[in-house]
Amino acid sequence: MDNYEFIAPCHFGLEAVLKREITNLGYEITHVEDGKVTFTGDASAACRANIFLRTTERILLKAGSFKAETFDELFEKTKSIPWEQFIPVNGKFWVKKATSIKSKLFSPSDIQSIMKKAIVERLKSKYNTSWFKEDGASFPIRVTIMKDEVTVGLDTSGESLHKRGYRKAVVKAPITETLAAALIMLTPWNKDRILADPFCGSGTFPIEAALIGANIAPGINRSFTAEEWTHIIPKKEWYNAVNEAQDLIIHGLDMDIQGYDIDNNAIKAAMENARNADVGHLIHFQRRAVNQLSHRKKYGFIITNPPYGKRLEASDEIPLIYKELGQAYKNLDEWSMYVVTAYEQAEKYIGRKADKNRKIYNGMIKTYFYQYYGKKPPKRT
Repeated sequence: MDNYEFIAPCHFGLEAVLKREITNLGYEITHVEDGKVTFTGDASAACRANIFLRTTERILLKAGSFKAETFDELFEKTKSIPWEQFIPVNGKFWVKKATSIKSKLFSPSDIQSIMKKAIVERLKSKYNTSWFKEDGASFPIRVTIMKDEVTVGLDTSGESLHKRGYRKAVVKAPITETLAAALIMLTPWNKDRILADPFCGSGTFPIEAALIGANIAPGINRSFTAEEWTHIIPKKEWYNAVNEAQDLIIHGLDMDIQGYDIDNNAIKAAMENARNADVGHLIHFQRRAVNQLSHRKKYGFIITNPPYGKRLEASDEIPLIYKELGQAYKNLDEWSMYVVTAYEQAEKYIGRKADKNRKIYNGMIKTYFYQYYGKKPPKRT
C-alpha cells in the first residue's frame, strides 16, 4: 500500500498534544509548525486518524507544496502536481478554502480560481477530455500560503472533526470539542480521578472527559468525505478502523464526572448531548451555582471554561464569578484546577496566581489556560 503525507491542523499552542496522539497511533511525525502537524502513513492512516484523533480539526492528504510569488507560478506549479493520482475523471473537485499569511499572493478568491483552472488543465491532458461531469465523489481542496510557500491538501474529513455528532443542543458560546479534549489531555486527569466542571454549558468538558476515560474514539459514529475515495482508500480500511475503535471501548466503567451550571437550559442541553454520545450514564449533571461547589473526596480536578467579556453582556458580574470560583476551589481538599478564559483579571479575582499559565487561541480569541496544581494522591500498594 502506498505511503502518503497527511496534514493535521489544530489550535495554536496545542501542537504537542496532537503530536503525542499521532505518535501513539503509530505514525511518524515529519514536521510540526504553528497550528499543524504533518505525518506519514498508508491509506489506512486517513481512516484511523479521522476516527481516533481527538485534537485535530481535519485530516488533509498532502497533494504537493511549492514556492509561488506570482499567479503564473501558482498556475504552473499547481498544474505540475499529479492530480490524476487523486481525482478520477468523474470526481467533483474545487478549492474549498485558500488562506494566505505574509505572502505576495493574498487574494483567496483569485488563488482559488487560478488553482481550479490549473487542475482542470492538468486533468484535461491526462484524461483526454475537454469537459468533466463532476458527478462522482467529492474532492475538496484546501490551500495554505505561508511566506510564499504553498501547501495543497485534499480534505479527507469533510465537516470539521470537532463535530463529533453528539452536540445537537447548544447553549451560548460553547467551547469546541477538539479544544476541550486537548485541554483535558494537557492535564494529569485520568478516569480514576474526580472531574467537575462548574460552568459546563452544553457539557463539552464532561462529555469529552467521559469519551477519553471510556476510550471511545471521537469519530466512531460519523462519516467522512474520503469514504468515497475507493481508488485510494479501500472500503475495508474504514470498516477495519471502526471495528478497531469498537474493540478498544472500555465497558462497565464507574467514573466520577460532574457538570454544573446555573442555567437550567444548559443542564438540559448537556444531558441530551451526553446521551447522544452514549456517556450519559458516566456523568452527573445538576443545576448548581459555582459558590455551591463542594466534594468530600480529595485529589479531584476542576476543568472549566467560565464566562468572560465576550460571552457575558453583564460584564460587571465577571469579577464575582471568578471570586466565587476561587473560594470554591480553596475549600476543596488537595484538588487541582484548570481554567481556560480570555479574562485577563482571572488570577486576581480567583485570589491566587496560577502555578502555570499557557496561551491558547480559541479561534481568533487569545485565551489563557490557568493551571493550579494540587497534590498527587498517594500511590496504591
